[in-house]
Amino acid sequence: MSDVRLVNAPINLVYDESSNDLEKYEREFHQMSESDDDPIGQWLKLAKARGDTSDSDPLVLNLMVELYRKIDKLEQILTMNTPTRISLINEAMIESIGFEHFKLNEAVLEVGKRYYGRIDMPIHPKREIAVFFEAIDPSLAKIVQMHDRDEKEWASYLTARERVMIRQLKGRE
Repeated sequence: MSDVRLVNAPINLVYDESSNDLEKYEREFHQMSESDDDPIGQWLKLAKARGDTSDSDPLVLNLMVELYRKIDKLEQILTMNTPTRISLINEAMIESIGFEHFKLNEAVLEVGKRYYGRIDMPIHPKREIAVFFEAIDPSLAKIVQMHDRDEKEWASYLTARERVMIRQLKGRE
């Protein structure tokens, strides 16, 4: 596995072996997809597609949408109407990531087994991404399935982490 390039990135992961209840995990995976986005996200996509946002400042518009989402989340908490997620048994810390791989800080995976997990992405806005992955060795996993939007954010986060690493190396010289 010397061809796998990883970058330090501390991220939380909750996971379970996907063969335990594959249908249940696939259902949640698809519910977390871009197509099941919140109503304000759908509205924004339609408005952008129609060109209704061309006169708006994109930064202000995105901040307003995020504010709406936070208020909506608070309302859900107050009314005790929060969406439920499947309870995943295992927790782990991802120590480093690559475009198609990630490495855990402990050797807890069984080689060849397929897992379903949710990763807490440390980005703005904070959110979880759903992922199916397979163990290559007890601590290295290959991402098997991830939504398109999540792949883009994963790659952006990886690139940002690489930039931080490069700046740190330049600072040492």
